[in-house]
Amino acid sequence: MSTSQHQPLVQLFEVGGQSPWLDNLKREYIAHGDFERVLASGIRGLTSNPTIFQKAIEGSDLYDDQFHQCIAQGLTIEETYWELVKSDIVAAADIFAPLYKQSGGLDGYVSVEVSPELAHDTLGTINAAQLLHDQIACPNVMIKIPATVEGIPAIEEVISRGININVTLIFSVDRYADVMKAYIQGLSRLAATAPQRVAHVGSVASFFISRVDSEIDKRLAAIGSDSATQLMGKAAIAQAKVAYQLFERTFSGESWHKLSQAGAHVQRPLWASTSTKNPSYPDTMYVDQLIGPHSVNTLPDQTMDAFIQRGTISTTITQDVQRAHEVWDALSQCDIDPNEIAQQLETEGVASFQKSFRDLLAVLAAKAK
Repeated sequence: MSTSQHQPLVQLFEVGGQSPWLDNLKREYIAHGDFERVLASGIRGLTSNPTIFQKAIEGSDLYDDQFHQCIAQGLTIEETYWELVKSDIVAAADIFAPLYKQSGGLDGYVSVEVSPELAHDTLGTINAAQLLHDQIACPNVMIKIPATVEGIPAIEEVISRGININVTLIFSVDRYADVMKAYIQGLSRLAATAPQRVAHVGSVASFFISRVDSEIDKRLAAIGSDSATQLMGKAAIAQAKVAYQLFERTFSGESWHKLSQAGAHVQRPLWASTSTKNPSYPDTMYVDQLIGPHSVNTLPDQTMDAFIQRGTISTTITQDVQRAHEVWDALSQCDIDPNEIAQQLETEGVASFQKSFRDLLAVLAAKAK
């Protein structure tokens, strides 16, 4: 019996074709060797966001020495924040670098997000992404850019510069289509100017899952009919399956074929927000039901542990696709507009990251006094 049969996360990749990434980063993990253990379990990448860093920095004294050094050097509070973040990102990227090399640039990525204050600033996002890329200077770091209307042209521009991008806060199939188009257009521009760099660009598109169910379930419960309540807990997985169909079509078309011949990597869909918010739902449902080739699932610690203990592995993302379309048709019969919900969730997502960012800066400012 192979070792991988005792390691569900390894099997998830080897059998299911899906790369499990960890949705967490804190200095304790780096200092105490936790990432080496996580890598050995089968985790193949790492994501972070402003809320993760707020919890990490506020919850640990391991940042204190560097913090006080930065303040003593005359750095502003925000500049100090970015020094703390970049130190963690570089340290984590070094730990994941062997996997990045061994996988040929498929995995081993660490993601860091531009300031959430730039979510509606195209030029500001482009400049911030370029600056982070230049300062961190690690080939296995992805810069996270939100899939806002203003973020889409920034994604194309930054990809055209050969920078790895993790597109975040995707809540609808329509916006996902815009994201993939921006990626392909950006790569096409890069191929025209520096074709040798195309094969070295990595990108994922982070499609949020549980937040979709949380909002739609709330509206279905308010409707209260049998037909409405029977749809609860089904919308997010159904939408992900429809999105995956679009992914397969997009990256098998003629416009992609030329780029593929130049060595380009597909922009893999990444299932984000995969912890269940409703305690009555199985805690692995947003992993078990979204497994498929050329995809990523970014797991919070608790979801990772739950999947290791009781996850099931089979290709599920392409199963019952017709039923997935029927679910969304039924939702429209309940007067639920997916694009309106997506806009609400995007607005809330940006606001949540901005609040974490601002709250942390306020805490750091108080500590500096």
